[in-house]
Amino acid sequence: MLKKTLYFMLFIALLQLVLVSRVQAQQTSAEPQTVFFYAWGGSESVNDYLRWAQTQLKTRHGIELQHVKVADIAEAVTILLAEGEQQTSNIDLLWINGENFKVLKDAGKLLPDLPERVPNSALLRDDLNWQTDFGVAVDGQELPWGIAQFQLIFRAPLLADHSLTNRVAVEDLLALAKRHPGRLSYPKPPAFHGTTWLKALAHELVHAPELLQQPPHKVNTAQVLQPLWDYLDQLHPYLWRQGREFPGSAEQQRQLFNHGTLDNAVTFNPNEIPALQQQLRLTPAATAVSLGSSALTNFHYLAIPRASDNSAAALTVINFMLSEAAQQRKAELNGWGDPMVIRAPTSAKPSLHAPLFPSHPEPHVEWTAVLEQEWLRRYQR
Repeated sequence: MLKKTLYFMLFIALLQLVLVSRVQAQQTSAEPQTVFFYAWGGSESVNDYLRWAQTQLKTRHGIELQHVKVADIAEAVTILLAEGEQQTSNIDLLWINGENFKVLKDAGKLLPDLPERVPNSALLRDDLNWQTDFGVAVDGQELPWGIAQFQLIFRAPLLADHSLTNRVAVEDLLALAKRHPGRLSYPKPPAFHGTTWLKALAHELVHAPELLQQPPHKVNTAQVLQPLWDYLDQLHPYLWRQGREFPGSAEQQRQLFNHGTLDNAVTFNPNEIPALQQQLRLTPAATAVSLGSSALTNFHYLAIPRASDNSAAALTVINFMLSEAAQQRKAELNGWGDPMVIRAPTSAKPSLHAPLFPSHPEPHVEWTAVLEQEWLRRYQR
């Protein structure tokens, strides 16, 4: 009897030891993993969205998402390049596209095979050409997070007066400027939206827009861009302040639009107009049109440095960001209003479907500097 009692007590002790070990293991695995996410911090709506994502990731996955706010993601690119060949990096996740992606891709700094590593990449919309980023093949080193499309904002009555609806051709734009001198403008390059305006105009004006998909050094840049400069020479005298001054940003131009000084503005977010109107920050008379028959469209992406200390958790973050819950939340008009890149679930609100125009891609990334430098040389002497 004593022997049985001793065996029983030993069994209980071993069972308690196993249970304690399991609890300790669970507690250890539940300790939050920190993912340092380098992303632009200049938008309160984006920052609010990321605060929501932080709460969700901590609750669902035990991940602490640290939003490292930067004025330009080039700051993170500089850090990664300065790290050289060291084995680890404190940067775990990047919000990136365009030239910054190309620099890191060329330097071999990004984790490959993201579509195979992120299950929710299977939800990406089939109609999006996200595999090329400003003319550079993505090659699995980034995944799309949202959609950007360059759209013009006009006062609807002005367009109606001239029988214009959802598109304004370059000849229509010039005619509007001549009929309403001083009422139109565009952001001053090299401000992002100003440079984008130049790219969109160039696509409409150059004789062979497919040349813009090639690096500039492979074509005769002066010949390709001459129709753009000829057009601007005609347009500028009829713009706000005769084209001698320009709004410093899209936000400043929108303020001039709201104050009644200008009749047009620009946006790179297809949901921005209804979102701002819902928030009573933009006149109900504002409407979006494309410049020409199609609109310049690109994507913003998420990528992981190869040297990340925590790439497994960063992959979990990307997978969450591409989930139905996260994409729907991001697209809500009273929040960020950034369009979904995944197929909309049947439960999605109609307002979450971005009003996209037919699209054309960004020029090759190297055209950015060419356009900016030549515009400054010609018009800011």
